[in-house]
Amino acid sequence: MKKNEVRDMLLKMKDNLLQEIASNMKMEIGHLQEAIADMYDLADDERERQFSILLCNRDREKLELIDEALERIEEGTYGICEDCGSKIAEGRVKVLPFARYCIACQSRIEKEEKYLRNQDDSLRYRSFIKDTEEIEE
Repeated sequence: MKKNEVRDMLLKMKDNLLQEIASNMKMEIGHLQEAIADMYDLADDERERQFSILLCNRDREKLELIDEALERIEEGTYGICEDCGSKIAEGRVKVLPFARYCIACQSRIEKEEKYLRNQDDSLRYRSFIKDTEEIEE
């Protein structure tokens, strides 16, 4: 896949994402106006607003990834794994044009993140148990 094709694909993804964000913002404004008119549905609207914020955060992250990929194209480092320095497989780049890592490195990073999350959860649980035991005494 040529860099111009990738750049065009990334720019199109970015444009589509920005349009989707703008549409979501317009919907959010509409929901807020409705919420003011009908206070009984406030809890539902709050839940929808939180979901919308979550989606916006994901969209923001995706925009950052796209912009970073566009920068890598300009720098001449696009398609090179940021961890091991090897070339990212063309199939991966086609599916995920803002990929920063080769499949092997991405898999290792995800396993490490999962391990750290599990460790963090375990520490929280132990702390909770300890706090509960102290309260009971």
